[in-house]
Order: sequence, then structure tokens, then C-alpha cells
Amino acid sequence: MDAIRRDQHLNAWLSVYEEEALQLAAELDASRAAGKPLTALHGVVIGLKDVISYKDHPVSAASLILKDFTAIYDATATTRLKEAGAIIIGRQNCDEFAMGSTNEHSAYGVVKNALDISRVPGGSSGGSAVAVQAGHCMISLGSDTGGSVRQPADFCGIIGLKPSYGRISRYGLIAYASSFDQIGIFGTNVADVALTLQVIAGADEFDSTVSNMPVPAYADETAIPDTNPKRIAYFKEALEHPGLDPAIKEATEAFIKKLTDQGHIVEPVDFELLEYVVPAYYILTTAEASSNLSRFDGVRFGHRSSQNFEDLNALYKSSRSEGFGKEVQRRIMLGTFVLSAGYYDAYFTKAQQVRTILHNRTQAIFKNYDAIISPTVPAPAFKIGEVQNDQVAMFLADIYTVFANLVGIPAISVPLFKHPNGMPFGLQVMTSHFDEVSLLRLSKQFMELA
Repeated sequence: MDAIRRDQHLNAWLSVYEEEALQLAAELDASRAAGKPLTALHGVVIGLKDVISYKDHPVSAASLILKDFTAIYDATATTRLKEAGAIIIGRQNCDEFAMGSTNEHSAYGVVKNALDISRVPGGSSGGSAVAVQAGHCMISLGSDTGGSVRQPADFCGIIGLKPSYGRISRYGLIAYASSFDQIGIFGTNVADVALTLQVIAGADEFDSTVSNMPVPAYADETAIPDTNPKRIAYFKEALEHPGLDPAIKEATEAFIKKLTDQGHIVEPVDFELLEYVVPAYYILTTAEASSNLSRFDGVRFGHRSSQNFEDLNALYKSSRSEGFGKEVQRRIMLGTFVLSAGYYDAYFTKAQQVRTILHNRTQAIFKNYDAIISPTVPAPAFKIGEVQNDQVAMFLADIYTVFANLVGIPAISVPLFKHPNGMPFGLQVMTSHFDEVSLLRLSKQFMELA
């Protein structure tokens, strides 16, 4: 609590539940003193991104359209954290409706990077990353639609995990793009992230998209060292991309040499589809956002314009214009455009075909390789305001992360490097569907090697 108060200028938190957190801590202390067995996350302090429901607490997706809205049920992930003895200390700032790469698109102001307050923390889960980075909590839950956990983790010098699509229930997660969204985990070490994943993963009758596959004992499995040499691929086009910062390229190539010196086989694979990844991602996610966000109409819940209207459409237009920020409006309009009668086949259908090709290509790669590595982001943390009005630069920031969401595989950003400008950056590691055990083991090995 003292650390959160000290760092209010970072704007990482929208609500802090001090009284109930201290009360729960006292109850946990008393339970432990009475000799009761400890639960998996006994007393672990955790923050929730402002898109994850926590019953009887505010949740707004950092948007004016949901200002003062109170969650009427717990997200499944929230329920499982509580049952494991975690202390949920507050809700964390983010880009509005999880749309953005810098956390400058919140209705409640910009989040600042704790290492350099002139820089962004990344987005959309910027507040969640900064809270872990600054020591306000041990773990944060964010959401990752196209890199919104891994990119801020990279900018803040911490670990950010996006599990396989369907590994964690999305029940209680405010939707951006339903076939992409996945709850992710921020932490400072692999063991903490593995244990949290073990607690919140698994089947859920409230989410038809969640996998019924058994949940491995991630914490125990990750603790077992794997000394076998691995076959690791990297996309040649990713390291040769003109938008990649030279220092990040140099550090990644040096780390590849380290891996080969350790006995791993690290090989480039041709991936000529890289230039299609970002366009396909934005066509599909904005289309899904257009549909998902249509429920925020000022009638059923959320902000309603105070003007007097004779026409229902005018009420909808005014309420949504006042409630949604510019970035969200842009994405809704783009999504509505690509779904419209004249353009559906030209854009949406083509993007779905690209997604299928990517999925098939990924499965082929994992027949020959244990993992794929790449830079997480093409550049270190931007200065605040530097790319806010440059949509191309903003979209290009996602060039390496959106791939994992398009094909549904698990991916993680591990903090390994420091840029000449003093800011941290990481390496992205990806493994095959539902192979989080190998992903976490490799991540731990890479951090020890670095």
C-alpha cells in the first residue's frame, strides 16, 4: 500500500481496495497461525486489469462508457485466485477496451513507465505491467489480444505470458475480439507465473471456448530442469525487417549464438507471410470488436447521453460518441467497414483465409522445432506522445506479437536485454498449442543463461 501511494504519479491503479485487502491479510495470518494448511497463493498480492470482473467492485475497461459500472459477478480467473488465497489489491489502468500499444488511450489518463516516466509502459495492459515492475503487487492479470501482455512486459523489463487460446476461461473478461482474447500473467520470475497459471487454468462450464484438457502441474514441471538440446526456429524475415531497432537485432543475434554454443540447434525458417500478419490481425479483431461493442448502446447499461432525443438512433449515436474514445471509435468503424456487404469477401473472408494458412504453417514448423523465438517488439519503450498519432507506427509495434494470437499458440516475453538508451527489452518465445510446460522451462533456462 505504501508503494502504491508513493507511485501515484505512475497512474497504474484506478481503484485500490486497501481496507478489504488488509482485512483479508489479517484473516490469512490468523488462519496460518492456527495451523491450517496453506493454499497455493496464500497471501499473494495480485492486481487485475480493468477488463476482468471482480464482483461488487468497479470495472470499466478504462472507458467513460462504463464509468461507475460495478461488476455483478466474478470472472472465473478471479474466483480461482480468491479460492487459492490471493489478495486482490485493486484494478489497474489500461488502454480503453484493451485497444492500444502504449496505454495512452485510457479515459483515466496515461500510465507512465516506472523506469523512465517520460516513456510509455506499453499497452494495452500498461497499468498491470507497471504495478509488477514497481513492486506494487507480486502478480498482475492482464489480457492479450495481439500482444497486450507481452509488449508491456518487454517495455517494463518483466515476464509476460500469453497462454494458448482456451487455456484460461474468458468468462468475466470484457471482450475486445473473442477469438483472440486470452487472460495473461505478469510476474518477475517464471516460478510465480507457472504457479498462477496452474491455479487459474482449466475447464469452465461458463466458457464454451475453454479447453477441457487436463491442467499440468506447471509449478512442479517447470522446476524440473530440462538439459536436452532443443531445436529452435526463428523467422529470418523478422530479424531482417527494416523496422527492427539495430540494438535489438544485435542482442537477439548474440543470444542465438549463445544458444548454439550451449548445444541447441537454432535455425532460420523462411516466413514470407510476415507482412500479412498485422493486416489480417487488424481486419479480424476490429470486425469482432464492432460486434462485441455494439452492446454498449446507452440503453442496457453504461453511459447514456443526457440530451433529450425523439429518435432511438440519435440516442445511440450520442451516447456512443460521448462514451467511446477516439481509438475505440476508429476500430469500431474499421470493423464495421470490413463487415459491410461490399467489402466482407474482399477483407474479412481473405483475412480468415490468411489465418488458416498461418495456422497450418505453424503446425508444420512445430513438427521440426520445439520453439520459435523472435524479438518481442521492434523498438524499446516509446516516449509519451511519440507515436500516439502515427497509426502505422502503432500497428507495427505489434508485428511480432500478433502471430501467436492469430494461431492460438502460447507465447511469453522474457526480460533478457538492456538497450543502449537504458531501457529493458525482451525475447519472445513461442511453443506449440498447450505446450506451456516447455515454454516455461525454456524461459527459465534462457533467463539463467542471460
